Amino acid sequence: MSNEQQSTELLDESQALLKDAEQLLAEAAASGGAEAQALYARVAERLRLAKGQLLEAEQVVINRAKQAAKATDTYVHDHPWQAVGIAAAVGVLVGMLISRR
Repeated sequence: MSNEQQSTELLDESQALLKDAEQLLAEAAASGGAEAQALYARVAERLRLAKGQLLEAEQVVINRAKQAAKATDTYVHDHPWQAVGIAAAVGVLVGMLISRR
C-alpha cells in the first residue's frame, strides 16, 4: 500500500471516528447518570483513537515531504543548470501572470 493510500485511509478512518464521537456526545447529552458516564468513556476512547490516527497520518505526510525535499535536493545537485532554467521559466510565467492584473 502506498503512502498516499495509507494517508487517505487514515484520514477517512479518523473522520469516521470523530463523527462517531459527535454522535456519542449527542447521546450523552440526552441521557443522564451512569449511562452518560458510559457514553463519556466511549467518546473519550474514540477521540483517543482518532488522535492516534491523525498523528500517524501526520507522520506519513512529514515523511513524504522529507522524501520530496531530498529528491529535489539531489536533482538540483545533479543538474544545476537545468534547475536554474526551470526556476527562470517559472519566474517568467509568474511575472507574466502578475503583470496581467
